[in-house]
This record gives sequence, structure tokens and C-alpha cells, in this order.
Amino acid sequence: MTGTVAGLLDQTAARRPGQPVRFWSEAQSVSYAELASAARALAAELVAEGVRPGDAVGVLSPNAPEFFVALFAVAAAGGAVCPLPLPFGLRDLGGYGRRLAGIAEVARMRLVLSSSQLSPLVEHLEGILPSVRFRTVAAPGQPPAAPTPPTPAAALPPVTPDDVAIVQFTSGSTAQPKGVVLTHRNVLAGLAAISTGIGLGDGDSGGFWLPLFHDMGLFGVLAGFQAGIPMHIWSPVAFIKSPDRWLREFQASGATISAMPNFGYEMLTAAVSPAEAAELDLARWRIAFNGAEPVLAPTVAEFTARFAPAGFRPGAMFPVYGMAEATLAVTFPPVGRAPAFDRVDRDALAAGRAVRMTPGTPAEPDGAAARVVAGVGRPVTGMELRLVDPATGDPVPDDVVGEIQIRGASVTSGYLTQDAAAPAGAGPQGWLRTGDLAYQRDGEVYITGRLKEMITVRGANYYPQDVELIARAVPGVFRGNCAAVAGTAGAGEGGAEEVVLVAETTLTEAAADRLAADLRQRVAAELGLAAVTVRLVKPRSIPRTSSGKVRRLATRDIPGSR
Repeated sequence: MTGTVAGLLDQTAARRPGQPVRFWSEAQSVSYAELASAARALAAELVAEGVRPGDAVGVLSPNAPEFFVALFAVAAAGGAVCPLPLPFGLRDLGGYGRRLAGIAEVARMRLVLSSSQLSPLVEHLEGILPSVRFRTVAAPGQPPAAPTPPTPAAALPPVTPDDVAIVQFTSGSTAQPKGVVLTHRNVLAGLAAISTGIGLGDGDSGGFWLPLFHDMGLFGVLAGFQAGIPMHIWSPVAFIKSPDRWLREFQASGATISAMPNFGYEMLTAAVSPAEAAELDLARWRIAFNGAEPVLAPTVAEFTARFAPAGFRPGAMFPVYGMAEATLAVTFPPVGRAPAFDRVDRDALAAGRAVRMTPGTPAEPDGAAARVVAGVGRPVTGMELRLVDPATGDPVPDDVVGEIQIRGASVTSGYLTQDAAAPAGAGPQGWLRTGDLAYQRDGEVYITGRLKEMITVRGANYYPQDVELIARAVPGVFRGNCAAVAGTAGAGEGGAEEVVLVAETTLTEAAADRLAADLRQRVAAELGLAAVTVRLVKPRSIPRTSSGKVRRLATRDIPGSR
């Protein structure tokens, strides 16, 4: 199975059979050889049980060894792996069941491989998904949760690089699930681009806490598997509950590479005091991927300053741009370069032009007329990128905002979707529309926002990020958590579009009234708006994706006060 996902693990196991993969939250450690052996055995069982080439098979597991046993087994059996999200919490089970049912329908999924740790969840899902069979997967060296009759051995089918390997359902999927179809060739090309882009080598080891069903977590870890380096994996819950403990364990692991969205670095800075930071040793931390959501200059500045006494170098902070459709990596900065920020005129940017502001430095906070935009480098090996006018499709010059289009060996050729009218994938000449907006200067890409999230009020465009950056600085907004979306003023659909700001707060009564008034006044004054509608909600009410990004479009439906 050369050139396939299953072959990746086999080759690594043959080269470095005893190399460990440690699961800190599970207190388990398995070798590449043990993973490969367990996956091969399960693959033969799946084939004997009727899994056929091309069948979509779900994988429902926490960040544990059984996730990888299931993933590589399905790949070896010729199936298409569908990593399934986990629920956000017990209160989310109703909506979660509907989302999973939608995914199962789109993928025509009849089998889900699940971890024994999720038995109560599986019992709940069996009542919602009667047409789906759930099969428990055990970690290497552990007996199955329930004895099963012996299955006759079955020969594994031939698998080619152009067969479907993974169907990655995007984290922003809501009522209409959309599965990114990735072949074995796509996946291996994407992993090679990651390895080349950071110079992944024998001296490295990875430390990841992002959920494995999310593209940044999954492909980041698989790149480490392909390189055969030691890997250290935590659960997202462990990080969220105690970022400071995670950082101490990350240091103890000796890992050199990690990845998280911008909010992860905010949480680490908030959780570790300057005195505690000075006691750490983070000098080995070589690559700190920062992606999946906007990279904020204040976050980067505060994090690098806080952990500089621990040996963390500014050049280790690695702002990137990627997406599931590209098997993750699209643009990387040069290794070792300190993060690059561009300070531009906010009004001009909303009008589609990047006008650099002077005086001032790019790392200065956003001001009344400024927006600080992170540079995310250049296209990775094997990737082509261009910016075009969203309306005409014509390429735009430097310093003009356009929609990002990409093509390359790691880019998907299409989607699984319920909507027959949805785009099948890449358009003319193989270019894939991303829906992301950016500008370029001297080859550097600067991401400015999402096309579908732009807010237009009386003919003027506003980026939701600009509204949110203003609101985050107002005292009383819980941990700066807020989201700006387009709303309709007045009753009915014929009303004018307006800016709606949803902000989390712990304040009540009169204090909350003052916060709402402050937010309206501050945002309206700085952006030149006549009015802004403010909805105050309880902490953790704003919906987020599995990677922590705000789901702005879903935020529109949240009821709030004031």
C-alpha cells in the first residue's frame, strides 16, 4: 500500500517500531509497531464483516489510541474515514444527535467505530441513528469491552493513492453538513508540505491537544506519525480545564512542536503568572503553530513577553493559514522569523484596499482608525495561491483585498453535501474558492476575514473583527468573548442591515445596562455607525467550532438582553 495512509503507518512502524506515542490524558503509551499491528488486525475483521472499498466509516473517539487504530484500520480496509465530532457537553446532546444524523445521511454511513470510553454516548446515539451500526474499538494491548465471536481472516483489498482516504466534515458545518473529500494522494501531499515547511526532523517531537476530529489536530499529528518522531497527545478538556498544567506537562514531554488557535495562547498567558513563567524551560519549543482563527497582535506580544524568561523565542510563534480542503497547510512563514504584522487603515481595508499607516509600528494595538493584520507567509510546497475579485474572478494586484483561491496536490477535488446545487469542488483550471479574504504584499499573505461574514450597512462594508476588537477592550465583556454579525433593523425582512454585537458578561441589572450602553457608544463612535444593537448573554453562550472559532452565523439566533 505504498502511497496510502495505511502504508504511512506501516513504513513508520518498520523504521521505528519502538517509537512511542504517549497519551497523557489517558495515562497510556503505545508504539508505532503496536498501532500498526492493531490496525491491520482490525482492518481484516472489518473486511470480513462487509466493509467494502469506498464505504464511509465513522470514527468516534476521544484523543486516545483507539482513534488511530480505527483510522488506520478503515484506511487499510479501503474505506473512507470520517472523523466524527464529539458533543460540546451534556446540554448539547439533542443538537449533537441531529448533526451526527446529518453527517451519516450525507456520507451514507452505516458503520461507526467507537471508543469503549464513549459507551453512554453510543447508547444515546443508537436510539437516534437506528440505521448505523456501532462497533467498539479497543486500544492496543487492551481486551475488547465486550467479547465478540471470532471473525475469519480476510485479505485486505488493494488501495490506490487516488482512492478516498478521509472525508473531513468542516468544523463550521451547521444544518447542512459538508464533507471535504480527500484522497490518499491529497493527504500524503499535505503531510509532506507540513514537514517541509517546518523542517520536521529527528530532533523533533510533537505535543498536541486539539481534537483529532479537527483538521488542525488530525493532520498535525499525522505529520508527526509520517516523520516517525515521538508524539505526545492530550485531550482538549485537559487543556481547557488547566492550561498551566498542560504547559508544565508539555515542557516535561520535551516536545518541540505544538499547534493551537489564538485563544489557546491567550489562555496560557492568563493562566501562568510572570513568576511562574520564569520557572519554566520552553527553550525547546521550536514551532508554535497559531492558526484556525485570526491571529491577534496583542495576544502574540503578550505571550512572547510572558514566556521570554522561560526561553520561548519570538521566532517560534508561527502564524499560519490552512483549511481542511487543503489537507491543512496553505501558507507558512519562514521558520525562525518573528511574527509579521501590518498596520493598515481600517476604513480603506473595509473598502478593499490595504493602506499602511504611519507613524507607528505594526505591533501597536489597533487604534481608532487602524487595523493590525497578521502575515501568514507564502504558499507551502506544492501549493498555488491567487487573489481574485469575488465578483469577476479577475486577479487583483498587491495591496488590494481579494478572495483566496488555491490549487495543488493536497487540495480536495470535491465535497459530500446534501445540497445538489452546492459547488462540487475546484472550479476552472482547478482553482478552489475558499471564501477567505486577504491581500498580498511582496509575496506575503495577510488574511482579513471571511467573505460571507462581511456586514454591509448603507453601502459601507464592515469586518466583524473590527467590531469585536473594539468591544473586547470594554470592561465587563467576559474574557473579551463577543461576536459581531449582520442583523436587520426593524420588523420583517425588508429592514435595513445593521451591526449586531453579541457579548458575554457576568454583570447583572444596572451594571449590564451600562455595559450595553458603553458598547453601543464605543462601537458606533469608532466605526462611524448611527446605531449598533447589543445583545448581552451569559458566559459560554456564543457558539464555537471544534477548534474554538466563533460561529458567527449561528450567533445570529442567540436571544439576548438590552
